[in-house]
Order: sequence, then C-alpha cells, then structure tokens
Amino acid sequence: MTDTAITKDQAEPFWTRVRAALGALRPVRQERAPAYGKAAIARSMGMKPRLGARIEEELSHGWSESAARRVSISLVVIEIDRFADYFTAYGRDVADECLLAVMQAITENLPRPSDSCLRLGAAGFVVVLPDLPALMARAIAAKIAEAIRDLAMPHKESHAGIVTLSMGLAVTNPHGGYDRKFFEAAAEALKKARRRGMGRIEGVDLRPALERKKKPARAA
Repeated sequence: MTDTAITKDQAEPFWTRVRAALGALRPVRQERAPAYGKAAIARSMGMKPRLGARIEEELSHGWSESAARRVSISLVVIEIDRFADYFTAYGRDVADECLLAVMQAITENLPRPSDSCLRLGAAGFVVVLPDLPALMARAIAAKIAEAIRDLAMPHKESHAGIVTLSMGLAVTNPHGGYDRKFFEAAAEALKKARRRGMGRIEGVDLRPALERKKKPARAA
C-alpha cells in the first residue's frame, strides 16, 4: 500500500478516474487483507513511517535537483484524519474509495504535471515540491485541504462530519546528498497538526538553522 501514485489526467471525470484507479489497486489490497484492519491501520499511523523505494527516489531526485539549482525544496506529508475509525464505520470498499478519491484530489491540485502524490502507509500521502517557495507550498496545501472538504465525504466518527486532512510542511535549502531529517521534520510537523486538532496544517522552515550553521563563529 506504500508508494502508489496517481497521475494528472483531466480527460475523464473525477469519480471515473477514482473507480479506474481503485480497480487497478484492489487485487494488491486483497493480497494484504489480513493487515488491513482497524488495529493495523492504527498501528501504522502511530509508528515511525517506513518510506518505500518510490518515495525515497522522489525525495532524493527533488533534493539533488534543488541543490544543483540552489533553490528551496518543500515537502508535504499528509494524513486522513481518524481513518482507522472511518474504516471501522464504513468498511473496506468505502475506505478504498475514500483513499483513491483523496489521492486523486491531491494530484489534481498540484501545480505542475511533474508533481506527484505518493501513498505512505495506511492513510498517508507524500508530495515533494522542488523549486517551490514555502508560501506557495503552504497555499497549495491549503488548496488541497479545501478540495477534500469540497468533496464532502461523510465521516460520522469525526467531529467535522466529513473527511479532512492533517498536513505537515517542511522547507529547506538542500546541499550535498539527501538528508532524511528533511522528511522527519515534515513528519513531526504532521504530528503537531494532529495533536492540535483535525484539518490543520503545521509547517517548519529549516533554512534559518542552516544559515546559522554556515556563519563563521566570531573570534573571541
């Protein structure tokens, strides 16, 4: 379930694309059915995320590209709020449809055709945004959150009454090889968003700390 990606394609209606993607992914999910229950989902949402090869590749590529061009890179880590409860309330098929609908909506609100949304764990997503300023990345995250609210997918176990997303945003000026602490910073921002309630976006800017490290120490 990790590392699934959806591409932008405006030729087909939204729910048609969701159903097509769902049909393509369902055989994989059936093979993993024993681990796809509320307890497994809850555990995966509370554990340190394990990145798949596709996510690592996307992060490394975006990092190297941004470092070579001396521009910033932004990273958004996303999670569906109270998805374990959603799964219990509505069952596997509806949960599958919810996941694909969310992934499609995220993809359609990304700024460039080259940007992609990658699955992470049971109810998470990763979006790598090289050469994108922090303010623009935050605006995109807010746009994604609004798009999910506009879908108005019922969630009776949520205080919001509909499916919502929590997001963690990190931005840095990369140099050298890819540093996994970048992802960990975004994941920590996501945890902070979840602690503060549902449907929140929390961000961390790593650039000031990098600049302080670059400055030579003053002579005594």
